[in-house]
Amino acid sequence: MLPSQIRVMVVDDSSFMRKILTDILSRDPGICVVGQGRDGADALVKLELLKPDVITLDIEMPNLDGFGALKEILNRRPTPVVMLSSLTQEGAEATMRCLELGAVDFIGKPSGSISLDIEKIAGEIISKVKSAAGARVHTKQQMHIQSPQAYHKPGGHEKISVLAIGSSTGGPRALQQVVPMLPADLGIPIVIVQHMPAGFTASLAQRLEKSSGFIVREAVDGDRLKAGVILVAPGGSHLVFDNGGVARLTNEPPIHGVRPAVDVTMLSLLRVYGPHLLAVLLTGMGKDGARALKQVTDAGGLTFGEDESTCVVFGMPKAAFDLGGVSCLLPLSQIAPAITRACRAVHAAV
Repeated sequence: MLPSQIRVMVVDDSSFMRKILTDILSRDPGICVVGQGRDGADALVKLELLKPDVITLDIEMPNLDGFGALKEILNRRPTPVVMLSSLTQEGAEATMRCLELGAVDFIGKPSGSISLDIEKIAGEIISKVKSAAGARVHTKQQMHIQSPQAYHKPGGHEKISVLAIGSSTGGPRALQQVVPMLPADLGIPIVIVQHMPAGFTASLAQRLEKSSGFIVREAVDGDRLKAGVILVAPGGSHLVFDNGGVARLTNEPPIHGVRPAVDVTMLSLLRVYGPHLLAVLLTGMGKDGARALKQVTDAGGLTFGEDESTCVVFGMPKAAFDLGGVSCLLPLSQIAPAITRACRAVHAAV
């Protein structure tokens, strides 16, 4: 249950950025900025005193940067953290490290460390802070706890020809738990749709490739699905597949407020592969992917959703489950083994 007012601590080494972020957040009656930190070290001093519900944390700071501060925050007093990062390659890589460590979300500064035009993303800042307040923060140890909850074990599904994974808030960390656990000889193509802006999905692909046995890259127009290769939908574009399984990028309007959208990609794969598609929905805010999983289930395909016990935000898997579109709800540590078993046995129970 969310508090009547979300207590936020704003941490940035720029006094201008601290002031403008405080002004933006304070416009929302549901948010109260309870304090500021001038760097990571200052934030740690104030952490126990202020007890914020959410922290906005700049990445590039003197004394103790955002990554170091995040590590200490998660160790001392696990709190939902929204990172602020520059929209550069270096910023994207640093952001990915923070998301993998346990940051809930991030906001890209429009024009560098001191963004004089940050007002243009005021709505996004407020929305992400409010969403973060409802997020569950998991420590590294908690990510590996097995859920005691029983789950349905479907059998008799078709042979799997392609795997599609969708994720949003908390997704980069969840993907780093799932993808490296999949065997490189899984024998089918994999497609990933992670809600993320342009410039950041390339870094996501690079990090997934380094930690797994797969070739992982951003999809480009004309790519063909191939076993052993993971295609990541590029930020800012919808990814669809034609009847020959060839990738096409489109600039059609956002669906559910996002582009790329999980529904768009999965439904295009369903049209090509029918019940031979295995669709997986991980942690995320909203309902993107729910319609696709329902249609995959109705077509006789197999679908997995991440269980609430490990989700940062249970929104997307819950929406799919409520529609009757999830064959199994599984804690994160069980998803890769379940995918592997499903792909290696046509009629084996999962």
